[in-house]
Amino acid sequence: MKLRSIVFSVVLLLSFGINAQTELECKTKLSIFHEAVKAKKYDAAYEPWLYVKDNCPDLNLAIYSDGEKILKHKIENSKNEIQLRFVNALLDLWILRGEHFKGDTPQGEFEAKACQLQYDHKEELGKTTSELFECFNAAFNADKETFTHPKGLYTYFSLMVELFDSGKKSSAELFDTFDDVSEKIDVEIQNYSEKLNALVEKIDNGGTLTNSEENKKRAYESYLKNYTLIQNNMNVIVDKRATCKNLIPLYTKDFEVYQNDSIWLKRSVSRMYHKDCTDDDLYEKLVKQYDKVAPSADTKVYIATLLFKKGKDKEALQYLEKAGELETRSFKKANIMFRIGTILKDKQQYSKARNYLSEALKLNPSNGKPHLLIALMYHDSAKDKNCGKDNFEQRAIFWLAAEEAQKASRVDPTLNDLVQKYVDSYLAKAPAKEKIFLSGLAGKTLKIGCWINRSVKVPTID
Repeated sequence: MKLRSIVFSVVLLLSFGINAQTELECKTKLSIFHEAVKAKKYDAAYEPWLYVKDNCPDLNLAIYSDGEKILKHKIENSKNEIQLRFVNALLDLWILRGEHFKGDTPQGEFEAKACQLQYDHKEELGKTTSELFECFNAAFNADKETFTHPKGLYTYFSLMVELFDSGKKSSAELFDTFDDVSEKIDVEIQNYSEKLNALVEKIDNGGTLTNSEENKKRAYESYLKNYTLIQNNMNVIVDKRATCKNLIPLYTKDFEVYQNDSIWLKRSVSRMYHKDCTDDDLYEKLVKQYDKVAPSADTKVYIATLLFKKGKDKEALQYLEKAGELETRSFKKANIMFRIGTILKDKQQYSKARNYLSEALKLNPSNGKPHLLIALMYHDSAKDKNCGKDNFEQRAIFWLAAEEAQKASRVDPTLNDLVQKYVDSYLAKAPAKEKIFLSGLAGKTLKIGCWINRSVKVPTID
C-alpha cells in the first residue's frame, strides 16, 4: 500500500509538471503567433498557433480570432485538397470557438459565416443548393439578430431564388424569404443610419471627428452602401417573379387563413403597394383589414394611398400627417415625411413638399434623397417666370439646384454617382461664361423669388 501511494504521488507530480510545462509552452507560443498575425506573417504564425489550439483550446480568444485570419490566408494561398483541408479546419475552428467561448461567439453570425464559406467552396465540398439554403435558413431562424452581414443575407436570398426557379420552392416561400431578409436589411439600415446621423450632426454643429469616429463613419457608410446595393438587387430579382397576376390570386386564396395575422397583412399590403396592384379591390380589402387588426403609422400611410387613388387628396394628407404623429422613431418618422414630400412634389405643391423634405432631413440627416428631390423641384421651376425677371435669373436657378444636389452626396456617399449626373445636367443648363460676363453679375448674389425664396451666388469668371 505504501509503495502504491508513493507511485501515485510520483505520477501526480509528473502529471502536474507536464500540465504546467504545456501551459507555459502554450502561453509562449500564443505570444509568438499573436505577434506574427499582427505583422501579417500568417505562415510563420501557423505552427505555434496550431500547437496552442490543439493543447490549450480555452487559453485565450485570440486562438480563434487570429486563427481565422491564419486559416483564411491558407485558403487563399492553396489549391485542391490542401485548400479543402484548410476550409474544413476553419469550419471546425468556429465550432470549437463556440464550445470554449460561447459568450463571444454569436450563433447567427458564426453559423452564417460557416454557411457562406461552404457556399464559396460548394463544388469542392459537394454541397447542393438545397443543403446550402437549409444551412442559411437554420442560422437565420436560430439567431436573426446577429445574422447581419450583407453578403450572407444576399446569398441566403439568392439560394431561395435558385430553388424557386427550379420548381423546388413555391411563390409563397419565395416571398416569405424575401420579406424576412428585406425586413432584416431595413433594421440594419436604420441601425447604421442612426449611428451615422450622430456623427453627421457633430460635423454639422462644427465639431471635428476623432480618428476613431472617422473610421466608424467610413464603416457605417460602407455597410449602408452594401445594404442598399443588395436591397436594390433583391427588388429587381423579385419584381420579375412577383406580378399582380400571381400576387392577387395568391393573397385572395390565403386571406381567409391569415386575415388576423398582422405580419401577413403587412407584407401583403406592402408588396401589392410596391408592385402597383392598388387598383384591385383586394388591395382595399387588405388595407382595411390591416388597419383593423394592427392600426399604426404604416396602416395610415396605406389608407392614404387609397384616398389619393380616389382623388381625396386633402383627406389622404390628413392620414399621412396622422401617420407622422403616431410614429415616434426618428428614422421611420423621417421616411413618412419623405413620402409626404414626394407626393406633394408630384402634385407640384413645391413649397409644402420642401417643408416635409426638410423635416425628413432633420430626422435622418444621413439620407441624401430629400436633397435630390428639392433639387429636382428647383430644376422644374427654372422656367417659371415668377421665379426670375429674365432668362438669366431663371437659368440661375440651375446653380441652386446643383448646390442642393451636392448636399446629397456629402451626407450620403452611396448617392455619389447619381448626384454627379444631376449636377452635371444642372450646370450644363445654367448660364454660360459669356452670359455671366455680359450680365455683370459675376461673384454677386442673386435673390430667387417665387416659392423658392432662396439666394444663389453667381460664379466668378476665371
